[in-house]
Amino acid sequence: MDSSTGTSDAILPPHPDMEFESHEAAYSYYKEYAKSAGFGTAKLSSRRSRVSKEFIDAKFTCIRYGNKQQSDDAINPRPSPKIGCKASMHVKRRQDGKWYVYSFVKEHNHELLPAQAHFFRSHRNVDPLKTDIGRRRKSLAAVSKLFSAYQNIDFLEGYMRNQHDKGRSLVLEEGDAQVLLELLMQMQEENPKFFYAVDLNEEHRLRNVFWVDAKGMEDFSNFGDIVSFDTTYFTNKYKIPLVLFIGVNHHIQPTLLGCALIADETVYSFLWLMQTWFIAMGERAPQVMLTDQNNAIKAAVAAVFPSTRHCFCLWHVLEKLTRHLEYLSLWHDSLVIKLDKCIYRSWTEEQFEKRWWKMVDKFHLREMQGFQSLYEDRKQWIPVFMRDASFAGLSTPLRSNSLNSSFDKYVHGETSLREFVEQYKVILEDRYEEEAKADFNAWHETPELKSPSPFEKQISLVYTHEVFKKFQVEVLGAAACHLKKENEDQMLTTYSVKDFGDNQNYMVEWNESKSDIYCSCRSFEYKGYLCRHAIVVLQMSGVFNIPSKYILQRWTNAALSRRPISQKLDEVQSKVRRYSDLCRRAIKLSEEGSLSQESYNLALSALKEARKQCVSVNNSVGNEDLPNTSVIHADSGVERVSQCVHGFDNIDSEIDNSDSSSSSDEEWEKEAIKYIVEEHKKKKMKMK
Repeated sequence: MDSSTGTSDAILPPHPDMEFESHEAAYSYYKEYAKSAGFGTAKLSSRRSRVSKEFIDAKFTCIRYGNKQQSDDAINPRPSPKIGCKASMHVKRRQDGKWYVYSFVKEHNHELLPAQAHFFRSHRNVDPLKTDIGRRRKSLAAVSKLFSAYQNIDFLEGYMRNQHDKGRSLVLEEGDAQVLLELLMQMQEENPKFFYAVDLNEEHRLRNVFWVDAKGMEDFSNFGDIVSFDTTYFTNKYKIPLVLFIGVNHHIQPTLLGCALIADETVYSFLWLMQTWFIAMGERAPQVMLTDQNNAIKAAVAAVFPSTRHCFCLWHVLEKLTRHLEYLSLWHDSLVIKLDKCIYRSWTEEQFEKRWWKMVDKFHLREMQGFQSLYEDRKQWIPVFMRDASFAGLSTPLRSNSLNSSFDKYVHGETSLREFVEQYKVILEDRYEEEAKADFNAWHETPELKSPSPFEKQISLVYTHEVFKKFQVEVLGAAACHLKKENEDQMLTTYSVKDFGDNQNYMVEWNESKSDIYCSCRSFEYKGYLCRHAIVVLQMSGVFNIPSKYILQRWTNAALSRRPISQKLDEVQSKVRRYSDLCRRAIKLSEEGSLSQESYNLALSALKEARKQCVSVNNSVGNEDLPNTSVIHADSGVERVSQCVHGFDNIDSEIDNSDSSSSSDEEWEKEAIKYIVEEHKKKKMKMK
């Protein structure tokens, strides 16, 4: 079976006129050709001259050349790729020392896999400087969408060669892989924008799997500034090796930005996963990524997201610290007090350094490796070093208070993969239903004001209900704060604020010329809204409106381009369910519409008119009589179907040439119809 890659980057097949400087050069060319075509290579044989002892003959073959040979009493037979393929290249040396192609067999008896060529062992030593990374990334976005394949980027290949456990695979129960695959295929069939990718080990066994639905990509486009990479279920040895990408929406609700199953905690696995997620999100990086303190994750984030601020989840770090402190029971209580003061009460970096080393020396902690690593990574978790980072509530001292913990009700230590797969859609629908209800409340209810504060009134008009309620607590709490001016110069005024609510003192810095305010409690950095201490300083300074820089777009009712509208709570439905229903109905329409040109024109006209009416309804913000049936499409880098489906360039000329002056929206409609029709034809052909 012969196959062509059909790309401009394909390497031409060997031919008799070719010459090479050596047999190694000939093999290098054959490998490049094989990688382009989609098969692995092997050196079958070579022969030296009896006189000069130099090579004069060599034969290179497809890795599936020949037949499997194995004794009947083999204890642990290794899988063999050999199936009798005849594809090969035979080269010989001339008298002048040049090598030429003596014979070449192009035909294979198996399918060629150009998109998965990097899996073959012979193609893992490619010089990354000689390859086109951009082309690989584009190929990955397309192939992962349609065929669930994965194109590794070149810098991973060194890790693949050097990982001692590179053959490790997912530990699954019988039938788990099939159940998972069926879920992924079903999700993609229901929604073409569903993304998944798999990573196979050298024995072609499942090693890592990643997937994300269209809503996850949409959420990242709106709330991708801060992302938490949660490995709790994996590191705590849960039955299912699950890791999650989690964000937070404008209602302070967790959003699922991707799921993965991983075989191990190696640098390779995390590199593969981070790069795959990066591409699924349209090659857009978050501003801040929160993870566990793990060297492999640290290396992966630095490689894939060099411009992202990488921080450690506070509760992850404190959990590790707690384990270390268990060995210091004699000093436990006094050490905890010192540690708390060091972490939360250090207002400057110098103050932290002084307190840290004083604590370390007092309790003889210099030789404790855990404390050493925490100090080395201090800029990634100590609050005073992270003034430039915003966490939107994703980093808390306790997991039970974190948004990540909301998924704990679906996954426990003994949850099997099959059980998780069965309730995966329930998880998604629960998340989307909660968001839809919150959107409904934000649209139909007006928050109650509890004070005459101008800050409270200002924020009530822009923030979503959940965020406003939390800010309202800060406004009311300002009454329990007393401030004292500590220092003032031309640019900066420093206040000491006594909070009688928690009986603590905080330092607040106010720069009037720049409207900059900073509080040592770091509420704005951790939660995304100003604290009571900053509010009381603004009041004292004669400022009665929150500066716009401290009103984050992500917390406002305008965080999304469109807001769902519904008559009442029981009519709020899942966006995903509505979208899937429309997809199924569109396919049925395509069945009839594709039978003749007349029916096609009728279907096209109906779709155009329906879309215009939907846009009109969804843009009519004041219309409360109709529910919103739209799904907001994220700019994920694969927004148009033509960007994620092979062979889409061959659209009928009749479609390409009709109505050349039409808008881009109309062109998109034509592409969408053509895609649905072609997919339906493919399914019918398979059924035959």
